[in-house]
Amino acid sequence: MKVSIIGAGSTYTPELIEGIGEGRLGTPLDELVFMDLDPARLEILGGLAKRMLDKAGWSGRLKLTTSRDEALDGPDACLVQYRIGGSAARVKDESIPLPHGVLGQETVGPGGWAKALRTVPPTIEIAEALATRSPKAWLLDFANPVSMVSQALIGAGHRAVGLCNSAIGLQRNAAKHFGVAPERVEIESAGLNHAAWYREIRVDGQSKLADLIATESAKLAEMTDWSEAQLREERAIPSYYLRYYAEPEKVLVEQRAAGTRGLEVAKIEAELLEMYKDPTLAEKPKLLETRGGAFYSAAALDLIAALTGSKPARLVVNVRNDGAIPDLPDDQVIEVLSEVNATGARPIPIASLGGARRDLILKLGAFGKATIAAALSGDRAAAINALALNPLVPTHDVAEVIGGELLAAHAASLPRFAL
Repeated sequence: MKVSIIGAGSTYTPELIEGIGEGRLGTPLDELVFMDLDPARLEILGGLAKRMLDKAGWSGRLKLTTSRDEALDGPDACLVQYRIGGSAARVKDESIPLPHGVLGQETVGPGGWAKALRTVPPTIEIAEALATRSPKAWLLDFANPVSMVSQALIGAGHRAVGLCNSAIGLQRNAAKHFGVAPERVEIESAGLNHAAWYREIRVDGQSKLADLIATESAKLAEMTDWSEAQLREERAIPSYYLRYYAEPEKVLVEQRAAGTRGLEVAKIEAELLEMYKDPTLAEKPKLLETRGGAFYSAAALDLIAALTGSKPARLVVNVRNDGAIPDLPDDQVIEVLSEVNATGARPIPIASLGGARRDLILKLGAFGKATIAAALSGDRAAAINALALNPLVPTHDVAEVIGGELLAAHAASLPRFAL
């Protein structure tokens, strides 16, 4: 087996290496390719990965390259995990909307829009190159905003699946609470990435969520940032990110007081990179847990193992709806429990969203598809019109102001909009 990681200079990479060293793929990994455009970060992460893999007794080949084509030649699976523009771009995405009364977040609202404009075109280029050079390979998208990037990939017919660590984090916490192996716990996710409701937790097929909300609402509230009253009203566990749509004014006040998450992440990443340089370090540092990628290794490697046929599984991933949620369009990419094996990922049908949940997802779906089209065309007017569709943007005039500032701030990363 050969696996390529595009954006291997990410500070998340040791999460993956830890799982590879533990044999999580379920089959020998013969070659691992690290590709990144930043030679310095590639060398740092490559060095740490080699030390970790040597310590684990891995016998495969680790290859470092700055050549995209080299990484796309012959892998069984290719994982993309980059942030175009780095942490500095995230800070812009999160800070520019705030003075205009709109919250700032890297996957939600104007920040998610700007990141999608930067991320969708190069990811589609990678998918097209992979389809030519390695037509049987699977492309796994961990690059945010996963909802829009996966929609672009799957909508264009690529062999792609989107993944996130949110649902697997809930699964792991539930397994710990019930004292069972994680494989015995299933999460029913309904919605989009970063806009989903976890409507059921099952242990060995038995429903547990209603009892949890009734008896452990305080613990759930602490885990999710939703109040006990909200959890009882929802009768589900909403994704943390749904707070942005339910309580935008409250979140805006919090962000203005605390500053953006991007600045904190930039500081953590700088500290991690210094740690990674240590030639005696041969394990994942504890600090990485504060970066936000908990269980990323399990989510990514379980998906690779399933798609390459070594360990078929039922996983929460981002796939085309195709009627799985009856009141959403068939072509909408959703985040849902799916049967995954060497033939792909097929969503397991569940009940309709209904009511306000359906309305929000339809709005976000329309916003996402319009943003993708604008990202690929480089049409400024289309991009602003797409931003105006976002539920967090109050008017087209506000979209014009914030969108204009973001386009200017990211001009170097948006070559299509410079034409």
